[in-house]
Amino acid sequence: MTNAAVQSQAGLVPPFTADDVRAAAARIAGAVVRTPTMHSKTLSQISGAEIYLKFENLQFTAAYKERGALNAMLQLSDEQRARGVIAASAGNHAQGLAYHGTRLGIPVTIVMPRTTPMVKVMQTESVGGTVVLEGESFDEAQEHARRLETELGLTLVPPFDDPHVAAGQGTVALELMEDVPDIEVLALPIGGGGLSCGMGTMARAINPDIELIGVQAELYPSMYNLLKQAHEPIGGDTLAEGIAVFEPGAMTSQMLSGLLDEVVLVSEPQLENALALLLQIEKTVVEGAGAAGLAAVLANREMFAGKKVGIVLSGGNIDTRLLANVLLRDLARSGRLARLRIKMQDRPGSLFKVAKVFDVHNVNIIEVWHQRIFTSLPAKGLVTDIECEARDAQQLHALIRSLEEEGYQVEQVQLN
Repeated sequence: MTNAAVQSQAGLVPPFTADDVRAAAARIAGAVVRTPTMHSKTLSQISGAEIYLKFENLQFTAAYKERGALNAMLQLSDEQRARGVIAASAGNHAQGLAYHGTRLGIPVTIVMPRTTPMVKVMQTESVGGTVVLEGESFDEAQEHARRLETELGLTLVPPFDDPHVAAGQGTVALELMEDVPDIEVLALPIGGGGLSCGMGTMARAINPDIELIGVQAELYPSMYNLLKQAHEPIGGDTLAEGIAVFEPGAMTSQMLSGLLDEVVLVSEPQLENALALLLQIEKTVVEGAGAAGLAAVLANREMFAGKKVGIVLSGGNIDTRLLANVLLRDLARSGRLARLRIKMQDRPGSLFKVAKVFDVHNVNIIEVWHQRIFTSLPAKGLVTDIECEARDAQQLHALIRSLEEEGYQVEQVQLN
């Protein structure tokens, strides 16, 4: 692989074929995990489709990205290996490149923005990468990576817009369709397009009639806009940061325009719900991007109804605090966790009377907040927020009705 070959935005990237994907599979065999594809009986019942999950979150770096990174590095010349490789990434590509580069004895430099959370820096360094912090944004980090590429004679390995990288990602589809030959639809998460481009190319070669549905986060509809000639706004804090891309790759965009049957968008609540379901039902941890495929199926039931659907759990790298927040928010949406704002009189025994109603309905009180000062109530009134846990939404609604029958004004605080 030459430096020129990876400069996709200059239009120099050659196309790749299913034969390149098969060659990549042989090349990386034994060095990456051949992850299982499993049928989910419960998710199939919930969605109305036959759901098959490909567990790429079981890779050593917990993401499919190492497939493409390894395939690219295995095609370097001896001179390129000795000089080393470089990439701009603050995500799974950085860890995959650093891990396999170190294993192969190839120096790996990763440029990250200065704003990158320290945990990501440490994760990349822990698998052997040299991290350079430069710039306030990914674009500035990318510019610095290109400067170092030229100054130090390094080889740039992009995260998606490269034929060797995309061919490596396509091995996911090869394995999935070996496991489930009669799969009818693939729900493919799209960020820069490397995974969907590689998988789509391989899947269509095996079964020309297979449906390929691209999935993007509603906040980052870059490929959606391009393929549908739409003008949806791009940007914001998304749970699916792994597919949060402002501009998809040049090569991947061109190839996906001829591969995809449809592109759908999923909202943040839909991503959160899918992530929570995968943990609760499949007992597996995924990041936001890894939940995108399931989110799309659940949000577009008619599109997938009755079909055998392949979903890639593309990664499992999620901050534990964020994961906890997602699970708690999901409990709130389901009615099991709630915050009730109750107006009452500020007198001895008032809270006790309210607590007795909770006791009658067997609803657990988790935390209580009293507000006497910043309220529009009379001086003898107060507002009490009670965070509580119920068995289900029906039990919670019964509690609220009883409180209102006792004369209390009750407001259920909403997430949004």
